[in-house]
Parts: sequence; structure tokens; C-alpha cells
Amino acid sequence: MHHRAPSPSRRTVLTVTAAAAAAAVTGVTVPVAHADEVKVADVLSRMSLEEKVGQLFVMRVYGHSATAPDQADIDANLKDIGVRTAAELIERYHVGGIIYFAWAHNTRDPHQIAALSNGIQQAGLAQPTPVPLLISVDQEHGVVARVGKPATLMPGAMALGAGGSLSDARKAGQIAGTELGAIGIRQDYAPVADVNVNPANPVIGVRSFGADPTAVAALVSAQVKGYQQARIAATAKHFPGHGDTAVDSHTGLPVINHTREQWSELDAPPFRAAIAAGIDAIMTAHIVVPALDPSGDPATLSRPILTGILREELGYDGVVVTDSLSMEGVRTKYGDERVPVLALKAGADQLLNPPDLAVAWNAVLAAVKNGELTEARLDESILRILRLKAKLGLFREPFVTDAEVDRVVGTAAHLAHADRIAGATTTLLVNEGGFLPVSRLSHPKVLVVGADPASPSGTTGPPTATIAGALTELGFTATALSTGSAPTAARIEEAVTAAAGQDLVVVGTYNVSATSTQRTLVARLVATGVPVVTIAIRNPYDVARTTGQRAALASYSWTDVELRAAVRVLAGQDRPRGRLPVPVQSADDPTRVLYPVGYGLSYA
Repeated sequence: MHHRAPSPSRRTVLTVTAAAAAAAVTGVTVPVAHADEVKVADVLSRMSLEEKVGQLFVMRVYGHSATAPDQADIDANLKDIGVRTAAELIERYHVGGIIYFAWAHNTRDPHQIAALSNGIQQAGLAQPTPVPLLISVDQEHGVVARVGKPATLMPGAMALGAGGSLSDARKAGQIAGTELGAIGIRQDYAPVADVNVNPANPVIGVRSFGADPTAVAALVSAQVKGYQQARIAATAKHFPGHGDTAVDSHTGLPVINHTREQWSELDAPPFRAAIAAGIDAIMTAHIVVPALDPSGDPATLSRPILTGILREELGYDGVVVTDSLSMEGVRTKYGDERVPVLALKAGADQLLNPPDLAVAWNAVLAAVKNGELTEARLDESILRILRLKAKLGLFREPFVTDAEVDRVVGTAAHLAHADRIAGATTTLLVNEGGFLPVSRLSHPKVLVVGADPASPSGTTGPPTATIAGALTELGFTATALSTGSAPTAARIEEAVTAAAGQDLVVVGTYNVSATSTQRTLVARLVATGVPVVTIAIRNPYDVARTTGQRAALASYSWTDVELRAAVRVLAGQDRPRGRLPVPVQSADDPTRVLYPVGYGLSYA
């Protein structure tokens, strides 16, 4: 049974309270926007110090329900946070926001997510100082998505970069935002504003729109407008720019050695564009940029970067949220009790997902009591957070309904838009002798092999099975054989044997390195004489490390919507229209560009 939203009478009380507060202060009835500002001031004035500290934190919590999660999730919460449920988390720590994760069992299905969101809001409004929570998620689409089907899954950032359409990027953001709002998620940690200029980047890659700062800036601006058109707080990340790293900030502390001039020309434009577009939030990066701050502190903890550059130089006065404080990049130099305090001193507002909430919460409280942080400094951040909540309508309408979920989420119109947008993103990089489309073959039999990485939320199964299924729907006779991202000699032999009698072999490649046995797999299949087509299901750089294939495509992700689009191109149902948003260099000589930005073949 689905949980229903509280009655309209309770929702009305919030609006009346804001208006009443305004009237009490000014003696007149004021417009809603002014009433919200008065409400914000009234809420802040009634907060205890402990409530103020809590308002700064955005925390994870296990469970599909705010009050009645499964026993395993109760046990996980007790071990991780010292509370049983989301409601207890809010009661004890007064957190200002909660972030949803699939692995925390927050995102089973749209109706469950909506009920969880309502339960969280009920808990927030039951506190001594009632405050709605800002519920957030990493829903970048493509390879990073926490909310899965039946919600609409859009192409990811690099695929949109390949499509090159600002209207498509904006539409994708607007649809994604509309569906998130219907299930009670009002802040999305997207779009990625990093300019991916380093092919070895282990953490950004296809999460970026591309390598051209001007193009990335335009696409970021379009997505921001799309999300915020849907009344969802977009969040540009990761400031000051995470695109030129070879270290993953989840596991280490990257250093970017761009000069101040290089940063201004390469990394800054997308953030400037986001600010010009009215971005509601900007997320920090756990990276060191010596040219911007020679102290060696990560940007998340750097006052010269967050206050000096972001606030003062770029003129940004919206919410600044840290990247997850559980990541190793922000924990390498200081202890977990110092990190949240230093982030606030640097200029951050929201403290995201600390590894130990009790340690972080008590550290901020102690810093205020001992004078290291002033209560006035906390008030600056809390005002930004409360104003954003008011802008999003959370004081007036914090709850969602099942009817809205049914009306909005995963509609036929939204799904059709996703397929249409994805249809313009697939990039054809190699087409020897005009081999594609394979619809020219008679009664084609196809073997699909390749990598089957862990599935993001936008998938219904392994990529090999998805590709084979899409081919079957188009009239092919397709068989799937998973060989993995590091195929063994035995698995390669199995694939070679299975290729006998086939008209075509499709290989899904995944981040092929110089030593990857995926290269051996492709070479051995090419040697059978059966035509081979490769689809790079993540980074488009794979084409530089495989040879002999008759055709090579880039899909930029292995979600269903992008793999279906690639199959339609392969089969001639769609023409290839995508153009590389990043250059592909030679594997042997990185100074030699094989396929430049803007490259992409079309059918004759």
C-alpha cells in the first residue's frame, strides 16, 4: 500500500504561517515571495544553536521508509549513524537535508521514494522549529543515476555533448527535474561542469559534456535552465574544475597544475555560465590547485578558492555544498573533526555526507562554542539554505502525492523524448568500406560479446543482453555472450568458437587500456574473418586501442536508452549524428590526434 501525503489542511498551514509572520512584523499582507523571506527570518530567529548546526548537514540514511525501514537497514543505521531511522536522524541531529542512494535502499520505485520523501518532511515539520528538508540525489543520468526505471533515464553528459543540441540538453534537464520533483527530490547534484581534457581521468570522463570549455559552458547553462524550470535546484560541480585529473578524489587527493590563466580559460567558463544562468548551488571539489591556493588544501577547505574566487571574483552568492566528506580526497590532510569546520571557514554552506555525523556535528558545535566559528557565520549559510528551500516552495508545499507520481514519472511522452535525444548522440568513428548499416545484410545472425560492467540505474540488464535484445526487436537473430572487461583466455576462446557461422560480431568495449585483454578479444575475433563492429560503451577513447574492426561506434554509456540508440544506428534505423565532444589521441603517441573534437561519420 502506498503512503498518502498529509492532508491539504496541513500544507495550507505552512503558507498561512508565513503570511501571518509577515503581517505580524509589517502590519500588512505581503506577496508570497516577501512572505517567504519573512518566514525564513522567523525560522532562523527561533532556531537553537543545535538546530542551526544540524541545518548545515546533508546526510545519508538507510531504508525505504522514514519510520519503518527493513531490519537490515535499521541495523545499518545503528552501526553507521547511531539512529534507527531517518525520522530519528532528523530528531537527533536536526539535519537540513538527506541524500538518497540506491545502495542505501532509498530508491526502490517512484511511489516508495515519494512516500519516503513525505515521511522525511513530516519528521522535519515535527521538530521544535519546523523546517522542511532539502532532499538531494546524484542523478546525472548516463553512468551516474540513483533513481531507475520506471523513471525516465536520459543520455548522460558526454552523450549530450556529442549531440550538441542546447535545446535537447535543456529538455533533458527539465524532464529529469520534473520527475525528481514529483517524488520529493528537490536538489539534483547535476550538471557536471568539469571540462574533461584528460583521457586518463578516472572519475569524470563521460560525466563531463566534453573537452571544449565554450561548448561545455553552453550545455551547462542549458541544463541549469532546464532543471530550474522544473523548480529543482541544479548543482554545478565540481568547483573549481575536476576535468584534468589522473587521480580519483574518492580514493586520493588530485593535484591540478593549471596556471591561473589556464584555469580561467579552461575550467572557469562552465561555472561562470552556470552562475549567469542563475544556478542554485555549486559543489566543491576535493582537489588541490596550487595556482589558486598554494597552501596544499583541497578546494573544499580553501578560503582563497571558495570565498576569494567563487564568492568575490565570480560574484556567486548561492548555496555552496561540499562534495561528500566521506571521500578520501578531503580527509588526507586533516582529521574528520576538522574537515567540516574548515569547510565552513572556507565558505561552504552545506556539509555533505560526513563519514561520522556525530564527530562532524559535534565539531561544528564546539567550534561555535569556543569562538572559532561565530553564530553569525552559521547564520550566513543557514539563510542561503532556507532561502533556497523557500524558493523551491518547500515551506508552502513540502509534500508530494501518488497522483502526481502517476501523472509525471516515466510517461510515454518523456520516454519518447529520451529516445529522440539519444538518437542524435551515437557517434560513428570507423566505417570501413561503408560496412554499416548492417540492414544491408540478408537475414543477419549476430553474436554480441563484451564487457558487462555493474549496471547503473538506467539499465535492465547486462549491456551484451541489452544490445542483443535491441537487435532481436529489429529482426536480427542475436545471441549474447558476456566476456567481461578483462576476458580470460578461456572466455576469448569461447567467443571465437561462438563466432563461427555468424554474419557479424558486435563487441561492447569498456575503458580499454594498453594491457587490456579486450584488445586480444577484438583481435582474435577479427582474425576469424567474421566482420566485427565495436561499440565503446563508456569512454570513446577505446577506438584508439582496437584495430581491424569494420566499424566502431561510441555510445558514451551502457544505459538502455543509449545502447538502443547505438543499435538503431548500427541497423540503419537512425543515421549517426553524434560528433566527438573530446579528442581521441593515438594510444602510442598522445600528441597525435586520431579523431578531433567534432569528428563523426555519416552514412552515404
